[in-house]
Amino acid sequence: MKTRVISALVALAICIPIILHGGILFNIVAYVIGLMCLKEFLDAKSNRKPIPFFIKLIAFIFMSLIVLVDVKSISTTFSLDYRVLAALFLSFLFPAVLYHDHKKYSINDAFYVIGGVLFLGISIALLIMLRHTDLKLFVFLFTITITTDTFAYLTGSLIGKHKLLTEISPKKTWEGLIGGTIMGVFVSAMFYHTCIDPEFSKITLLAICTFLSLLAQFGDLAFSAMKRYFGIKDFSNLMPGHGGILDRLDSIIFVVLGFTFFITIL
Repeated sequence: MKTRVISALVALAICIPIILHGGILFNIVAYVIGLMCLKEFLDAKSNRKPIPFFIKLIAFIFMSLIVLVDVKSISTTFSLDYRVLAALFLSFLFPAVLYHDHKKYSINDAFYVIGGVLFLGISIALLIMLRHTDLKLFVFLFTITITTDTFAYLTGSLIGKHKLLTEISPKKTWEGLIGGTIMGVFVSAMFYHTCIDPEFSKITLLAICTFLSLLAQFGDLAFSAMKRYFGIKDFSNLMPGHGGILDRLDSIIFVVLGFTFFITIL
């Protein structure tokens, strides 16, 4: 526990000034974190069938195209060029068809890589866009994610008795799910109402916060299922007591995608 706390404090001490500074520095750091997440995502398959190096290299190139074509720009809009999408699919599917050894790289592997590049690339790009659009909304999403995760852990540890999904995450409990959701919704709704928009509909706000809090926990479970499938405990050991970058960002990735969905329909 001590190692976990120290590691978290060090990460916060590094990340908070960068987030507050914003600008090109934030773009570059987010870009590097995105590449690290993609590496962990691709390396997760190593226990079953490693992804060939040249495929990883192509994946990093497309991640760069999606996240930051020009790190000097500070964009408040996000769009994905159809030409990039077409090149993305062709670049990974052609080698799968032509590769001499399908036991090393197959169609299934190609779609796994494509999914990872799009899923992680779009998520990181949206986080960058959101930071430059509205810092308070950026903090709001991290508030609901961190609060939900923290209180789900505390509630589950203190009073958790009924297991949630033992085959995916044996330590997760229904009590943790409920406790994390209640506190995540309460803290984030108070933050939004106090710091962002006091006039926003309270019912709509509570609905959004509840959805995002549950989505944060679903993201944690989704990546836990992935780790269980590949037979790994963590995506890496980069952060002592926490695992890898992807182990820490699993929830916020789903939250930013869910939030983007909400703001497009409201």
